Amino acid sequence: MNAIWRLLYRLYRMGSGFRYRATRRFTPAGLVVLVALSITSLMGMDMESTVAYQAFSLLLFLILVSFCFGWLFRAKFSATRHLPRFATVGKPFNYVVTVSNRAPQVQTDLVLIEDLADPRPDFSEWQAVQLAEQKKFRSLRVGQRRNTNWFRLAVIKEAVIAQLPSNDQVEARVEVVPLRRGVLRYRGVTIGRADPLGLFRALTRFPLPQTLLILPKRYVLPPIALPGTVKYQEGGIALASNVGQSEEFVALRDYRRGDPLRHIHWRSWARTGKPIVKEYADEFFVRHALVLDTFSNDPRSELFEEAVSVAASFACVIQTQESLLDLLFVGAQAYCFTAGRGLAHGDQMLEILASVRTCREKPFQALEALVLDHASIVSGCVCVFLEWDASRRNFVQKLKSFGVPLLVVVMAESTPDPPLDPGPMADEPENFHTLVLGKIEEGLARL
Repeated sequence: MNAIWRLLYRLYRMGSGFRYRATRRFTPAGLVVLVALSITSLMGMDMESTVAYQAFSLLLFLILVSFCFGWLFRAKFSATRHLPRFATVGKPFNYVVTVSNRAPQVQTDLVLIEDLADPRPDFSEWQAVQLAEQKKFRSLRVGQRRNTNWFRLAVIKEAVIAQLPSNDQVEARVEVVPLRRGVLRYRGVTIGRADPLGLFRALTRFPLPQTLLILPKRYVLPPIALPGTVKYQEGGIALASNVGQSEEFVALRDYRRGDPLRHIHWRSWARTGKPIVKEYADEFFVRHALVLDTFSNDPRSELFEEAVSVAASFACVIQTQESLLDLLFVGAQAYCFTAGRGLAHGDQMLEILASVRTCREKPFQALEALVLDHASIVSGCVCVFLEWDASRRNFVQKLKSFGVPLLVVVMAESTPDPPLDPGPMADEPENFHTLVLGKIEEGLARL
C-alpha cells in the first residue's frame, strides 16, 4: 500500500511541476493552443476518416514559430523588491518592485513574475493531508467537497510593464492575496515577454531571495472580562520587564548563591568587605495562559487554522489589558512564550502563531503536563481546543482543581447535535463556548 502512495506522490509532483512550468511559459491563448494540439494529435491518427491532422499541423506550426521567436529575447535586468514587514491571511496587499533595464535596447510588453520556493510538501505531510481529506469526504456530499490547494501560501499576480527604457528603471506594482499563514519565501524574479503571436513567453530569471511573514487571520472580539485576578509572581514585575527582579528597591542584604551579579551593590561591598546585593520587591499582577491545542492528524486542517486565528485574536485582546500572556502549545517540543509588560510585544506573539504547526507525534498529555506546571503562577487560562474528548475534559477538570479560572473554546466543523456536554464546565456555562467553521466571528461575538 505504501508503494501505491509513493507512486501517487510522484504523479502529484510530476503533474504539479508540469502545470507550473506550462502556466509560466505559455500565455492563456498559448495554453488553449497547447490543449487543442493535444486533442488533435489523438484525433488525427486516423487520416482517412478525419481531417483533424490538418488542424494538428497548423497548431504545431504556430507553436514552433512561437518557440523560435522566444530565442530572440536577450536582455539584462536587475530588480529591488520592497516588501512590507507582515501580511495577514485574507487581506490583499500591494508592493513595489523596481526593475532596471541594463540593456541598450528599449524593452516593451514585459511581465514580471515572482519566483517562490517550492511549496510542495514532503511525502509524509502530503500523505497525511490525503488521508485526512479521505476521512472528511466520506462524511460529505459531493456538492460539499472542495478542491483546495492546501500548500499554496499566497496568490501573486503577474505585473505588467508596458515599456522599460534602456539603462533606466520603472516601478512594477505586484498584487498579492495571502491564502495561509507562514513564511512566504521568494527565490527570485522572472521577466517574460510574449512572442508576436502571443502564445509563448521568453523568460529571463535572476535571483532575488527574500521572505515575508504571513500572520494568521484575526477576529474582532467584543469587550470581554477574561477569567482571573491579580496573583503573586515570584520575582515581581521583573518577570515582566527585565526578566530578573522587580525594579522597586526594598533593602540591602548579604549575597546568596544564585543572586545575579548585576544586583551587587559595589559601594557596600567595598565598605564592608563582603558582597552585598540589592533586594527588590515581589509584586502581584495579572498573568494569563493561552493554551492552543495542536493535536491533529491533518497538517493542513482548516479547523486548526481557525483555532490559530482564534488564539491570535485572544492574544491581541490580552495584550491591551496590561497583563502578561503565556502562550503554551506543543510542536516538536513543548513551548511557552511570554509576552506583555516589557517582554515580547504582540507582534512577536503573532509571529510565533504564524509558524505553529500541528503535532502528530506526541500525545495530548504533553500539553497537559506543560500547562499544569504553570498552573500555580497564572491568574486565568484561555483554552482553545480542536475537540472535546475525554482527555481534554480531564485536563480541564485538573485545572479547575488547581483553582484556575477558565474560558474554554471548542472548535467544531459543524454545529454539534446535540450540543456539546460542558462536562467539568457545567457549573460555568458562560465560560464554555463552541465555535463552528464558517460562523467563527458570530460565535466570538457572543463571548
